Amino acid sequence: MNMEGHTTISPSICSSGNGAASVDDIVIVAACRTPICKAKRGGFKDTFPDELLAPVLKALIEKTELNPAEVGDIVVGTVLAPGSQRAIECRMAALCAGFPDVVPIRTVNRQCSSGLQAVADVAASIKAGFYEIGIGAGLESMTVDQIDRIQKVRPRVESFAQARDCLLPMGITSENVAERYGVTRQEQDQAAVTSHKRAAAATASGKFKDEIIPVSTKIVNPESGEEKLVTISVDDGIRPNTNMTDLAKLKPAFKNNGTTTAGNASQVSDGAAAVLLMKRSLAMKKGLPILGIFRSFAAVGVDPAVMGIGPAVAIPAAVKSADLELSDIDLFEINEAFASQFVYCSKHLDLNPEKVNVNGGAMALGHPLGATGARCVATLLHEMKRRGKDCRFGVISMCIGSGMGAAAVFERGDSTDYLCNARMVSSNSLLSKDTN
Repeated sequence: MNMEGHTTISPSICSSGNGAASVDDIVIVAACRTPICKAKRGGFKDTFPDELLAPVLKALIEKTELNPAEVGDIVVGTVLAPGSQRAIECRMAALCAGFPDVVPIRTVNRQCSSGLQAVADVAASIKAGFYEIGIGAGLESMTVDQIDRIQKVRPRVESFAQARDCLLPMGITSENVAERYGVTRQEQDQAAVTSHKRAAAATASGKFKDEIIPVSTKIVNPESGEEKLVTISVDDGIRPNTNMTDLAKLKPAFKNNGTTTAGNASQVSDGAAAVLLMKRSLAMKKGLPILGIFRSFAAVGVDPAVMGIGPAVAIPAAVKSADLELSDIDLFEINEAFASQFVYCSKHLDLNPEKVNVNGGAMALGHPLGATGARCVATLLHEMKRRGKDCRFGVISMCIGSGMGAAAVFERGDSTDYLCNARMVSSNSLLSKDTN
């Protein structure tokens, strides 16, 4: 396969090369998520999609004390629900969260990268001057909405092999990656063990508390119909005792003699996440600390039959767009759609395992399709903040059904950066007065 593919790289969002600070930088001042719960049997099995999105939208306003009427647009990444239905649900969520009716909202669907695409769309719109403040979010209720199965292939599509491969079940593309690139069952199971262990450790140490917004909801007893009011505050798909022996007992889920199982693939999940963006100059004017800076975004195309390799192509594209080298990146959040593709991409890029998914990934946390990209932003930036000056640049990436990949580069923001750039704004203001 041609690993170069057809790559589309959006121009770097930053206005200065190699991460140099600028008042025009697009920054993130808040990012949060709901807990991620197992679809159909987890904590959100009786929670409507709008009830998942509303709490994270409301939390952004509460955390920043921003006037919600100042938000120019809310863009929500979402995948499974019919477009008009989910768009209405998102509008309902925004109104319930306290946003006035003057604030518009729309949805975007680039499948598993939809949440990241929403953040990138907002960053680009602010950069273009369409509005000053925006929210990029993600939402998926895989309890409510099922993954569509296209039963019938049109005759015309049958004559185009790659077009036909767009309809392959994702599990089969995982098997294709494992076979084509020699990823063993043992490597995949070990990746799953690591994901669960790291996620369990992060939960136990309280690392996720800064990013998780507890959600008050209900659990309905399927037999009695009795409703129990609960507050969900932790991810419920993590299995701390996951081990190689137990995983080895699982049968292949998609293909006889295959290597992809329920244990080394992402979990089907419910959840939502949201990210608040604006220009650095406005964040400083409002006295808001900067959690991170959006540096670049890239979406690429790859062979649909091995769609999982997307991050192996998208990450170098996004890093190059940010005028950086792969060695400059201190942390990676790569979506673990399947262990096969996660292992391949990490090995192909020769990434240090200690820099990748340090708090676990989708095999442990879950993968609510449209929410994952925005969830990763919250997870990455809060971890970068904890690590401080030793962690400057981070990358988020994921593979995308039908043969694509997406990636984005973020830079850490902190109090030193804030004070330094406050002087920059002051100097620019004085210069402007002198010029006038």
